[in-house]
Amino acid sequence: MQKRNSLMWVLSVNVAVAQPLRIAGRTVLSAIGKRPVSGPVSVRPLGLEGDEQADLSVHGGLSKAVYAYPAEHFTFWQTVRAQARVSLWDEPVTPGGVGENLTLDGVTEDQLWIGDRLVLPGCVLAVSEPRFPCFKFGAVMGFAQAGKLMVQSGYCGAYLGVIQPGQVQAGDAIVLEPGPREVNLRELFKAQMAGRG
Repeated sequence: MQKRNSLMWVLSVNVAVAQPLRIAGRTVLSAIGKRPVSGPVSVRPLGLEGDEQADLSVHGGLSKAVYAYPAEHFTFWQTVRAQARVSLWDEPVTPGGVGENLTLDGVTEDQLWIGDRLVLPGCVLAVSEPRFPCFKFGAVMGFAQAGKLMVQSGYCGAYLGVIQPGQVQAGDAIVLEPGPREVNLRELFKAQMAGRG
């Protein structure tokens, strides 16, 4: 879809149902393999229509209903996957490729603060917390160090709560309404990950 008259916009809307994923000799359920969908998608308090989360202890819920990720980081991930030469697929990192529901263009983690609102034509979402890497992310990226690189880079993406349900589609312009601007998303991610080490 054509870019609208906005500096921030939705490049892609991505969903998946939970399916078996083979990782290190065991099978786990995962919905990390999101794929782009066309047309409007309903946004509900617990996420997008047609999307699932396999492990509700770490994904989903009211504060993590939607996961957004900047397209600006795809080049980084493609480069490190090529250097690792062990990816599961010989294909580029594309929308949905890191498990995100919304692939965004024009906004990165350092520009987002907890409580900021993303106002779209058909719904309103609020930045609630960063995404933390798990073993499934490393498996999809194709190398075990992917989670460590997410921590080092701060390229974590944002979990969003649904303030106003409605619809979202590729091409939607985003208006960023600042929240209290007390806690930056990337700074929070790095601080919380440092506390786990």
